[in-house]
Amino acid sequence: MVLTLPTAAQATPAAPTTGGPALPEVGDVLKAIDKATGPDKANPKGSEWSAPVKTAIVFTFLALLPTMLVMMTSFTRIVIVLGFVRRALTTQSIPPTIAIVGLAMFLTFFTMAPTFGKIKAEALDPYLKDKLAFDGAIGRSNDLLKDFMIRQTRTSDLEFFVDLAGVAAPKTSAEVPSFVAIPAFAISEFRTAFEMGCLLFIPFLLVDLVISSILLSAGMMMLPPAMISLPFKIILFVLVDGWRLLAQTLVQSFTYS
Repeated sequence: MVLTLPTAAQATPAAPTTGGPALPEVGDVLKAIDKATGPDKANPKGSEWSAPVKTAIVFTFLALLPTMLVMMTSFTRIVIVLGFVRRALTTQSIPPTIAIVGLAMFLTFFTMAPTFGKIKAEALDPYLKDKLAFDGAIGRSNDLLKDFMIRQTRTSDLEFFVDLAGVAAPKTSAEVPSFVAIPAFAISEFRTAFEMGCLLFIPFLLVDLVISSILLSAGMMMLPPAMISLPFKIILFVLVDGWRLLAQTLVQSFTYS
């Protein structure tokens, strides 16, 4: 079950949540940076960001980008399920890890395309056309990404972190703080991925049981069942077009509305 709160675009403006810790939002941090580097009484002309400061900001963003990819997109669920498939097939390092991660990354781009499209249309394009301030564009992008995360998050997981943080119960997705939405989304994705992985293991486990029973009845107790069952599991996976079915299931497992 996922949260059915109205999105930021569907809901009417509401008062900010009260109670509990109030962490700074992205817009607050950007305003603080702008004020710290902007004009003041001692320097009315303002201060341009120096090259070292710009370089530090760029590299900081690049360092945080992998974490954002893992924790705020569909990447986690996809890569865990693909790892379960390789484990169920017992093919050791085939497909190799780099291939699993590469497929997970491009499936992530595919599943996140609607959300990234909204970010481009509602945040990036208005900012490039000077219709939206930089902090407003960042805030809008954050809201759209948070809408996606909340749609995939179980109500129980979100309620758990809301209670744990001690904040007021949100009425819309825009009122859910990012420090609550991200961990709730992450553990919900872990649970969903493990549920899918468990279901994927069942048919391959049945093949192992059948092969083990046949070898036991034939008196071949010293022959490893995994050695005999491996080609049968690969043939089964290929005959049912397993990679296509897996990609289809992963893509359709995400909610967009």
